[in-house]
Amino acid sequence: MNRISILALAMIMAACAQDTTEPQPVEDAELLIPMPEGGEDDLAPLASPDEIEFAIQSPVLDAMRVFAPPHAPFTVIDNIHHVGGASVSAYLITTDEGHFLIDGILPQSPPMILENIAALGYDIADVRYLLNSHAHIDHAGGLAALQQASDAVMVASEKDAPILEAGAIDFGPTSTMPFPPVRVDHIIQDGDQLTLGDTTLTAVVMPGHSPGCTSWLMDVTDEDGNPHQAFFHCSTSLGGQRIAPESYPGMVDDYRASFERVRSIDADVFLAFHSSMFGMLDRYERLLAGEELAFVEAGALQRFNDASEAQFNAALSRQQEEQDG
Repeated sequence: MNRISILALAMIMAACAQDTTEPQPVEDAELLIPMPEGGEDDLAPLASPDEIEFAIQSPVLDAMRVFAPPHAPFTVIDNIHHVGGASVSAYLITTDEGHFLIDGILPQSPPMILENIAALGYDIADVRYLLNSHAHIDHAGGLAALQQASDAVMVASEKDAPILEAGAIDFGPTSTMPFPPVRVDHIIQDGDQLTLGDTTLTAVVMPGHSPGCTSWLMDVTDEDGNPHQAFFHCSTSLGGQRIAPESYPGMVDDYRASFERVRSIDADVFLAFHSSMFGMLDRYERLLAGEELAFVEAGALQRFNDASEAQFNAALSRQQEEQDG
């Protein structure tokens, strides 16, 4: 059996296997990855080039088609560039000492992301850090291909790292949608910082949407030299996941803590990883029309947080009633 056949079989097996246990520790993650014949000695920590290409060439799953449309790349503000699609975002943050790249979107998305990076005049080989907002197929599916293309250091939170290395999450609507596993090189904790040149990103771990959902904070400057703070919001949406009963132990408390955490953040450049969450398409049109600060809006983050918390509370009440009734 060749490696592509093995990957296809592994994807089917992962899709069929449902488990309610918590994600395994990082040191055990490679044992979750089905790989070639030959026993545990031959297990590999990430997808091979053939497996990555197989995933890129595979048809987009029907449930994921809404996340596939491309979009022209553009500069959001300062050194932040949007290199993702029309529905799901990826960000390139450039410096004189190399770049950060956040998220890989779907397994089929890397060619679009690479094309967008090149269109802006940058080289994927200059990406030093590859980051992930959260370990769902529509944000992590392309990471293995981007790691292969860049040889960048893959950075992830402690609780999402084993999901990334397994190429599958074991709860929620995407649990039947495995993706090419990606090697995690560096584990970050809440408050950890990554620096390239004069740009520093601070990790804000906000569990709930995934066990290790990670947002990022950074300072930026507009063309007039005015300072701003950008916040890359992981997600506090439910995304079709169950919270009554909880999809993982402590999920409700995690969400509540994340809503509270966002209330402490005073960022005026609110960015997210689904365009609908921050009005990306409308702001992009305003940017094209000459509004240089189209993505700067004090209060936008907090309005989103309040609305997201209200939706969460309503969903929790509804699911609890269904569970009790």
